[in-house]
Amino acid sequence: MGKQKKAQQTEADLLSTLEDFTSKENWDKFFSIKGKDDPFEWYAEWPQLRDLLLTQLQFSSLHENNGESSKSDVQVLVPGCGNSRLSEQLYDAGFQCITNIDFSKVVIGDMLKRNVRSRPFMRWRVMDMTSMQFADKSFDAVLDKGGLDALMEPELGPVLGNQYVSEVKRVLKEGGKFICLTLGESHVLGMFFPKFRYGWKISIHILPQKQSKKSKLKTFMVVAEKASPTTLQTISTSFDHNALDSGDQAKGVLEALETENNIRTKCSSGNDLVYSLEDLKIGVKGDLSELNPGQRVQLTLGEPGQSRFCYKSVLLDAQQNSEEFLYHCGVFLVPKTRAHEWLFSSEEGQWMVVESSKSARLIMVFLDASHTGISSEDIQKDLSPLVRQLAPSKIDDGAQIPFMAASDGIKERKIVHQVTSPLTGQITVDDVIYEKVDGQLGQLSLSKDLVFRRLTFERSEGLIQSEALLSLIDETFEKNVNEKGNKKSSSSSKSKKKGTQKRNDSSNYQNVDHGYLASSYHSGIISGFMLISSYLEKMASSGTTVRAVVIGLGAGLLPMFLHGCIPFLKVEAVELDPVVVGLAKDYFGFTEDEHLKVHITDGIKFVEDVASATTKTENEGIINKLDILIVDVDSPDSSSGMTCPAADFIEESFLSTVKNSLSKEGLFVINLVSRSPAVKEMVVSRMKVVFGKLFSLQLEEDVNEVIFALNSEGSGPTDFDSSPEAYSKLKKLLNVKNPEMNTTIIDSANKIKPLDT
Repeated sequence: MGKQKKAQQTEADLLSTLEDFTSKENWDKFFSIKGKDDPFEWYAEWPQLRDLLLTQLQFSSLHENNGESSKSDVQVLVPGCGNSRLSEQLYDAGFQCITNIDFSKVVIGDMLKRNVRSRPFMRWRVMDMTSMQFADKSFDAVLDKGGLDALMEPELGPVLGNQYVSEVKRVLKEGGKFICLTLGESHVLGMFFPKFRYGWKISIHILPQKQSKKSKLKTFMVVAEKASPTTLQTISTSFDHNALDSGDQAKGVLEALETENNIRTKCSSGNDLVYSLEDLKIGVKGDLSELNPGQRVQLTLGEPGQSRFCYKSVLLDAQQNSEEFLYHCGVFLVPKTRAHEWLFSSEEGQWMVVESSKSARLIMVFLDASHTGISSEDIQKDLSPLVRQLAPSKIDDGAQIPFMAASDGIKERKIVHQVTSPLTGQITVDDVIYEKVDGQLGQLSLSKDLVFRRLTFERSEGLIQSEALLSLIDETFEKNVNEKGNKKSSSSSKSKKKGTQKRNDSSNYQNVDHGYLASSYHSGIISGFMLISSYLEKMASSGTTVRAVVIGLGAGLLPMFLHGCIPFLKVEAVELDPVVVGLAKDYFGFTEDEHLKVHITDGIKFVEDVASATTKTENEGIINKLDILIVDVDSPDSSSGMTCPAADFIEESFLSTVKNSLSKEGLFVINLVSRSPAVKEMVVSRMKVVFGKLFSLQLEEDVNEVIFALNSEGSGPTDFDSSPEAYSKLKKLLNVKNPEMNTTIIDSANKIKPLDT
């Protein structure tokens, strides 16, 4: 009984040491209990391993006499060797240049004693496999028997695994092999495959199992052979996929294999390649120490164990090799709230950023949710050693690489309300105070800090759909804000950004100032009424109502302003999403009356119905055509380079419907938001097919361009130098209480230019 009790205690002690595979103390205790004569084998024993392993250890560059005498020349490293007999068996098979390492002093001491006489050429060293003290390219083969799996325990994360694999790649010679015995868990293969994607040939094999072995788990041998840097091949297998059992292990391996091979096939086609810093350092894209004008490379920077964060990045070498560059290399940080803007997400926009940065090479880094709350100093400190490895050779070792950033300009922000709409997705209402900058906002006298209420659509990341000036500051907000700055000159509501903080707190919607337009493109839209000022004056004089429709309610700010400043307008707003209508009423003071109505329907269908309607009898009411039609609808998909309007609103079929819906003297207005000249040219080209006379207002501070189309060839001034009367008529028609706002509209009218037909 005493011996049995002691054996049970020893077994319990042994199991307790396996709770943390990364603890040196635990392994020392484990090997002390096991002793040098009680080997512990991971996954497979020599009879099942021998044939496949010996085949993989044949190197053509070392072959002499048909390979018989080359075995003794093969330099083999066995990391995390433990007290396995694998090295001894390999030595006895003719491979004498074997180096074994383990961070357990106990096991290295035991193994050295066990082999010093019988295997004198085998070496044993105490060493951490994640930080090896070997020169680069020292070994022909690295033989891992469960070491990677031990480092990649799910609760440990990938840090140690990444460090180990990087060391393996470093110490392998050209043509060398990493032979890894693994259970093939998805998190292990998910790290392994990308690390050996470029410059490696990978094959996967299954080791045969002992007949008496009860475990259903199979052991896989994954072999990664070092090849030329440009090598990119799909992973090969030596087994029949259909012959595998249907268990979770086999399913996980096959899924990881299929996913990686799909990625490799896509990469081979040359589309949307994303490289790692390690890939670029080995020369996948050639010598990056030299500038290559027009070169654009997508990459990831950083990884667990090597940097604090990971970053999605783009390297761009200026398209023109100029001596006028201010910097040989620069870094441009893009915050999460702006990452989806066309300027930063499209290739065309990125080249614009390169040009404005005055950098011969620009590394654009996109921040994401993982960087939230991290100071710019910490981000720069983390990135600096990474981007320096991408700097061209002209940069001195001690030279600083400048960091630039796209700021959101927000000094203080408070979430007022958040809601998720089935149609629009997440929508946020927030109040903000902007950083103080030079200049004025729409020429409004800034005697105190201004608070703006914004409506943000999450689906179009970074898009502020509407923005209003609050005439009264909420007490809670005011208490937390002291000596904040003023808002940037002439804001573009369609290109501002949103934050991420959440708070449920509604302020009184009566605080919204409906006599002021915070968005310069809104005042620009109204300035275009100058083009039909004679018609509007005639209608006002005769007491006839003018029908104006705004497609895209947003916060209802433009319809409310029109309703207040032009009394003879009958304003109708068309909005597809009832949730948006509710937000406009609850948080932006939007109200309906007999001269201001909202229709919850599809904007295109609404216009089609107007175009096809026939005049009814007086008793039934008369369906009038539209005198003014404004399209101010954001696009749920801005990947095309157009943030506003949605693509359906610039189709020629819809434009023809618009023409039929307008009165003879009618005006059609589109708010176009795009930084792409090609997109703008396309929109104008389509409009020219339908409308004979087009005008444009390009807002200098914004990406918005307001395009006006007249339904009648003869309407509107044709010579802007001789049309002061049109401006005067517009000024008389407007009942704007704020004099600065009135001036802003008239000044915008002076900037409207005809588009060549």
